[in-house]
Amino acid sequence: MNTIKYKALLLALLVGFSTFSMAKSSAKTLDHDANMAINKFIDETPGGDAFLVNAKAFLVFPDVKEGGFFIGGKYGEGVLRHKRKTLGYYEMISASVGLQMGVQEYSLIIAFTNDAALEKFLMEGDDWETDVDGKIAVAEWNSKEELDDVEFSDSMVAFLFDSKGIMGSFTMEGTKFKKINPK
Repeated sequence: MNTIKYKALLLALLVGFSTFSMAKSSAKTLDHDANMAINKFIDETPGGDAFLVNAKAFLVFPDVKEGGFFIGGKYGEGVLRHKRKTLGYYEMISASVGLQMGVQEYSLIIAFTNDAALEKFLMEGDDWETDVDGKIAVAEWNSKEELDDVEFSDSMVAFLFDSKGIMGSFTMEGTKFKKINPK
């Protein structure tokens, strides 16, 4: 039975990513796109700049592509930042099987709110999975309140924004992060 699940997951990964361009971006392009995504987040989110400055570090994925029809996947390349300094480059990969349908593209920021979560990510960042190593809370807040007034009790908080398309739901469970070395 486990062999069937493994093969189904492998098939899901192959089919799910067949529509995604998984070409590695250059470091210069990733930094530029991350800056544009951060600026959009700050413009649209009251208190967003202060929140990112106070975070221990944050991952910025300016262009995550997600799609599926029973078998799905998502992929994005991003930048790990502390304040405005780049600490490294990462890719995010996920595959899923189940009742799902649609295509979506969005930007994503994952903020580390404490040192322990950041250290764990940095120590295991070459191959880190959210369902095994940590849970990421998807942020919900009232757009009229300042983000820096909102208290998040989770050690990692994700902000999904600039979404285009439609997909059934958003989950970080089972998502793998891997360090990359763009040219």
